[in-house]
Amino acid sequence: MEEVCSFCSKHDIAIPNMDEDYVIGKSKRKRSEVSYLHHFRVEVFYAVIDLELQELNSRFDVVTSDLLLGMANLSPVDSFANFDKNKIMKLAKYYPSEFDENKLQELAFQLDSFIVYAQKCDSKFLNLKGIKDLARVMVETKVDQTWTHVYLLVKLTLIIPVATASVERAFSSMKYIKNDLRNRMDEDFLNNYLVCYIERGIFKTVSNDAIV
Repeated sequence: MEEVCSFCSKHDIAIPNMDEDYVIGKSKRKRSEVSYLHHFRVEVFYAVIDLELQELNSRFDVVTSDLLLGMANLSPVDSFANFDKNKIMKLAKYYPSEFDENKLQELAFQLDSFIVYAQKCDSKFLNLKGIKDLARVMVETKVDQTWTHVYLLVKLTLIIPVATASVERAFSSMKYIKNDLRNRMDEDFLNNYLVCYIERGIFKTVSNDAIV
């Protein structure tokens, strides 16, 4: 609120009294039955938040939301301020080939001991700015050998953005390549075509003579 008032004062914008009745338009006769505070908080702020939530829900399904929340709760920012074991465990369950039932139980125990160590026993973990810094410090302090399952989950988390971007690029390229005129190409030809199209930066460095 202080920043808003400072901005308005700097640019000569009138600041209404939040307890007064909200005036519709420029005419002071057209007063509503709600205050300025109610108008800005409910009719503007909450409405925008609802629209943003609807947009996010339409773009991200349950799996994607769980992955993003798991990443956020594993983040070491502010001394693991967002640490949430349940959400991190939900993230690990999306990797059944890496974490079976036994390893999930071991991961749960390792998370409990690791968070205590990281927050109270080693100052190197206190000022980290991201998961990549967490992975680096775990290797430097050799705790990756002690909490192996935690370190594995950290590595998998680092891969998520890259893997997601790669999938998005592949689907985007597929829509461009497999159009109405080329909708009958077989999978092998489509796969080869996609590799050449997606990695065209690499193929530009290869001469035609080498390809021939």
